[in-house]
Amino acid sequence: MLEQHNLELLLDSHFPIVVVETHEERRSVELLSRIAGAKGQALFVWSASQGLQNQVLAGTWALRLEDDMSIAPARLDTDGTLEPEAALEHVRSRLRDAIVVLLDFHPYLSNPRVVRLVKEIGQGYAERKNTLVLISHKLEIPPELKRLCARFQLSLPDEAAIRQLVLDEAKAWSLANDRHKVKADKKAMELLVRNLVGLTVSDCKKLIRNAIYRDGAITHSDVKEVMEAKYRLAGHDGVLSFEYDTMSFADVGGLAVLKDWLERRRRFFLEAREQAGLDVPKGIMLLGVQGCGKSLAAKAVAGVWGVPLLRLDFGALYNKYIGETEKNIREAIRTAEALAPCVMWIDEIEKGVQGGNDETGTSRRVLGTLLTWLAEKKARVFIVATANDIEALPPELVRKGRLDEIFFVDLPDQATRAEILAVHLGKRDLDPGVFDLSQLAAATEGFSGAELEQAVVSARYTAFAKDESLRIEHILTEVRHTRPLAVVMGERIAALRAWARGRTVNAG
Repeated sequence: MLEQHNLELLLDSHFPIVVVETHEERRSVELLSRIAGAKGQALFVWSASQGLQNQVLAGTWALRLEDDMSIAPARLDTDGTLEPEAALEHVRSRLRDAIVVLLDFHPYLSNPRVVRLVKEIGQGYAERKNTLVLISHKLEIPPELKRLCARFQLSLPDEAAIRQLVLDEAKAWSLANDRHKVKADKKAMELLVRNLVGLTVSDCKKLIRNAIYRDGAITHSDVKEVMEAKYRLAGHDGVLSFEYDTMSFADVGGLAVLKDWLERRRRFFLEAREQAGLDVPKGIMLLGVQGCGKSLAAKAVAGVWGVPLLRLDFGALYNKYIGETEKNIREAIRTAEALAPCVMWIDEIEKGVQGGNDETGTSRRVLGTLLTWLAEKKARVFIVATANDIEALPPELVRKGRLDEIFFVDLPDQATRAEILAVHLGKRDLDPGVFDLSQLAAATEGFSGAELEQAVVSARYTAFAKDESLRIEHILTEVRHTRPLAVVMGERIAALRAWARGRTVNAG
């Protein structure tokens, strides 16, 4: 086992203190138990509930861990060590050549006496050969201990390892259910495995077991639940919201060029194989007229690629307290990377990064953090940024190389309007073939996708009020009563088109 070998090498490197930041306490202690058993070395485990425990059972070095994580070893003259100071004093004065595991020790590292005892044990390593292993979900090491410490990070399972976990759980379910086989949709299975990447072994096992034991099958509904569970496990703080309702490209009319661009990159983004000359896709910006499908396109990317969709909320991001906003953007990035592969949707990005009258410079620092991350990120987080006002976008954000491409989403042409109308009629259980879509498309020149949808919705209300079935006349009446954005804001749209010409790729 490579992980056990790497930890053993670290222990043999004579660092007196090893720090393991992880939620997988059980797995960490099991690794140390195997190492101690193989080397014939003493292993002690301290916790605030049980004090210092000598892990000796039946003449061998072993560790007994129950399902509830309780440790039930034999005691060997370690009474009176519930308090951390007493436990450390016991280690300093009475132990030699031992591995001493300190569980959830982080609250005690603010106590000067505890820190001093830890330091003295570390400084006495050459004489007594005792190694302290600190295991906790979060550990801030005091400056005076840092030179004595080495960090070890438990590896997360890759897709191959997760696939094996699924097979193991499926086998266990089969044995418990008269050898009936787990039913698995092949595509759902691959999506499940892909979305479990980034989680610990124990979390993977829990979610896999939950998916299989519910109905003896792996389906697309299990994939959605895994996405939601992964988001909760990431410890979000309200800056990123998980979007539960994603779309397919069939729900988005037009945008043929954008759809083709995304489809050509889908496989590489999801598989993330090393390929000479190819970088993992960074993301795109969708610039264009309001109501023309930019938000729908963002949802469709996640839906078609089968990955979580996270929405960055700039309203929640900004905080009146100095430094909190920058902390929020860093936390949002950390969460997104923990959920990779995923899509991060930044809606109306210009509102979050424009300088304006920001005297504190917070917007500039947020922009700087985003730009640095975009330049350096390795995680499979695909950005979909949408913008309506090009004048409010900082020049450094729209230059080539920040994102993979900038697409311009214009008002739909006649053929696309017919396609969009068909989508919205179909979504409302109406047969698009009953309506003359060519006539409707011709009558809605200058309408955005949102305005086309509203015309259908309003026409349905009118027909319902009259106790009639929806007819084309109802829709045409609503169209005649609508002044589209292309008329109301014609000058601004013309200026937007002029800027986009030659600078962007037309999404249609």
